Amino acid sequence: MQFRVPITDPVNFSFSECLCFLSRSPKECLHYIVDGKIRRMILTEGEPAVIEITMEPGADYLTVEVLAPEEPVATAPIAAYITRWLHLDESLNNFYQFTETDPLLKGLAQEFKGLRLIGMPDLFEALSWAIIGQQINLTFAYTLRERLIKTFGFHTNVNGMDYYLYPQPAVIAALTPEQLQPMQFSRSKAQYLINTATSMVNGELSPERLDQMDYETARESLVALKGIGNWSANYALMKYRRFPQSVLLEDVGLQNAIKNRLNLKNKPSMPELQTYTRLWKEHTAYATFYLWRSLLPQ
Repeated sequence: MQFRVPITDPVNFSFSECLCFLSRSPKECLHYIVDGKIRRMILTEGEPAVIEITMEPGADYLTVEVLAPEEPVATAPIAAYITRWLHLDESLNNFYQFTETDPLLKGLAQEFKGLRLIGMPDLFEALSWAIIGQQINLTFAYTLRERLIKTFGFHTNVNGMDYYLYPQPAVIAALTPEQLQPMQFSRSKAQYLINTATSMVNGELSPERLDQMDYETARESLVALKGIGNWSANYALMKYRRFPQSVLLEDVGLQNAIKNRLNLKNKPSMPELQTYTRLWKEHTAYATFYLWRSLLPQ
């Protein structure tokens, strides 16, 4: 079965730019890019469905084909997930206009036109990915993430291809650090993952509660969790809640992107970063995301 998912501001949407960002690691196992199409597994009303996402030239929608199961499935949850994941309900006009007024961002809109802020609609995935990525390089972070997903996530095979769902909090909450350490998780990082999963299982942390909070309240609630610092909280709020003011000044990728664009000898200091970013305000998340994109191959 096939259905369509509409795109807000299709003039400023580029499927190819989104594919470029989604292709940045060969260790990615939650989705695959095959012949210019996205394939992944998504839960719909609690049941897994394997889908393929494409876009015809000039279309103002994405086409979604359900590859499995063969019987009809509920399409609304899939459409909602894709919309949130690829930020299809956003207009980029205001951000693009702003980039022309900021010397650091000027030209990014033309260079990467149509790139949307690829998110993480699953709160536990966003938080645990932030924990996994703490103080290690992106390549090793993807290695740890892949091991976690393939060991503890739901798995199925469709037409010879393996598909995975991100591990559920209840599964990770039931683990001990000793079960994660052989996968090269540090003991502290393993404990942070388990603690976060436990907080979600016992209801201390939930998507429903977080979705009702403003930015500052949400950030403070996450920072209160052991193992979630300012960077991790802002990363999760940027990728899950899409708070536009989420600022990741501690992010090495952002620092390197600014260093490259300004031809600096060294990465900018924290006071310099605050100066560069202080006027971004509601454009902070997208500015950060576009600067991350500038680090990838063209």
